[in-house]
Amino acid sequence: MTATPTTTSATASAANPTTLQALRRPRLLTTEVLAGVVTTLALIPEVISFSVIAGVDPTVSLMASVVLAISMSFLGGRPAMITAAAGTVALVVAPLVHTHGVQYLLPTIVLAGLVQIVFGVTGLARLMRFIPRSVMIGFVNALGILIFTAQLQHVLGVPAAVYPLFALTLVIVLVLPRITKAVPAPLVAIIVVTAIATIAHLAVPTVGDEGDTGGGLPGLTALQVPLDLETLRLIAPTALSVAFVGLLETLLTAKLVDDLTDSRSDKSRESWGLGIANILAGLWGGIGGCAMIGQTVVNVKLGRARTRISTLVAGVLLLVLVTVLSDLMEQIPMAALAAVMMVVAISTVDLHSVRPATLRRMPLSETCVMLVTVAVVVATSNLALGVAAGVLLAMVLFARRVAHVTTVERVVGEGIAEYAVRGPLFFGSSNDLVEQFAYAQDPPLVSVDFSAAQIWDASTVAVLDSLQSKYADHGKDVRFTGLDERSTRFHGRLTGTLN
Repeated sequence: MTATPTTTSATASAANPTTLQALRRPRLLTTEVLAGVVTTLALIPEVISFSVIAGVDPTVSLMASVVLAISMSFLGGRPAMITAAAGTVALVVAPLVHTHGVQYLLPTIVLAGLVQIVFGVTGLARLMRFIPRSVMIGFVNALGILIFTAQLQHVLGVPAAVYPLFALTLVIVLVLPRITKAVPAPLVAIIVVTAIATIAHLAVPTVGDEGDTGGGLPGLTALQVPLDLETLRLIAPTALSVAFVGLLETLLTAKLVDDLTDSRSDKSRESWGLGIANILAGLWGGIGGCAMIGQTVVNVKLGRARTRISTLVAGVLLLVLVTVLSDLMEQIPMAALAAVMMVVAISTVDLHSVRPATLRRMPLSETCVMLVTVAVVVATSNLALGVAAGVLLAMVLFARRVAHVTTVERVVGEGIAEYAVRGPLFFGSSNDLVEQFAYAQDPPLVSVDFSAAQIWDASTVAVLDSLQSKYADHGKDVRFTGLDERSTRFHGRLTGTLN
């Protein structure tokens, strides 16, 4: 029986409850809160590691993550998506901090936030629909690889006591969901392993070894550089990179969560919300951030969170851990967090996309785009570069394919040659168009029918002008017919002005 729209809508609503619905149902509320707790624990080591990359104190990144997580819980357009001080932003700001000093971070992050607000308000976030599926799959697969390899340092060359804790965490995370889903398995694993390590006084690496996580609430970040054109010249390239890299990873993560939850997000709201959150994080924390896909997968897939409650809990709990319970947080073994993130990494990778049967069925061009995206991301540890490379290659391959679907048919009648052009006409297909006509052999009158074709760029208009000139040189008259209204206007505006 076919589901009616009402039935489908009711099913989607049940699978993706609103915040109010979750607040009114204790079971849903418990799920959201526990998911937020697990996500916070998965967030801490990543944020601390990224602070080292960026060249800032771990407390700076942790407090910025608190601001980002809490503010995006209210401002964001994608419920249940975690926003914090992320590695992509750390990679972008690192050269500026190392060369000119951490004092330039505040104006850089504020400027990046303003750019993101403009991006969201003007609706440019809708450009995300032009990212092909093959690039999206490459992005997800590369991210899974990066998350997995980032954990290897916590399980290689470490004390022998780490490995039983690591194995126990994996067993709990993988087996417990088959017994009960009342509580998130990662949370149980982290608590059990931390308790064992603490009671047995095991000498294993912990969160505390990654950096100082304690401290009280910081005040507003002090502006220590002059607001002049020289400062703007210095920070503008980095600020633009932070804005676009942050938006790219955030919007791609939002699209991934849309697919995981079978729901839609507001990309424009997510963009301007991220801009405001980054400004707040810069003013009260010191560094910016964006969506963190690994922790988001923990929240949505492992924690089964669907509302803003989970992200708010994550932000508030992180604040409590940093300001009040930092000593307790520092006791968590890194082996437990590494095991959880490795499970997340494997579940992030789209294994179906790399199966031999799938690769045999997929067009070679699609597979190449996915592999290039993965290769560039893994080689550079920069998601934005990988996506840009994948999109560029996809555009080139698409243009190449489309260029070969344009055809020209010629029929010679009594005193007239009739041509029929079929397919889209743009720089890739129209450059060869001029070679498809028999200028010397055609009768005095030539008609070219474009009923099944469209003109898309100035290159095509220039080619048609050249075609008319060649026929004129042979003393023949050529007429264009069948152009649709848009193509007619476009051709009329440019013809005769390009050569």
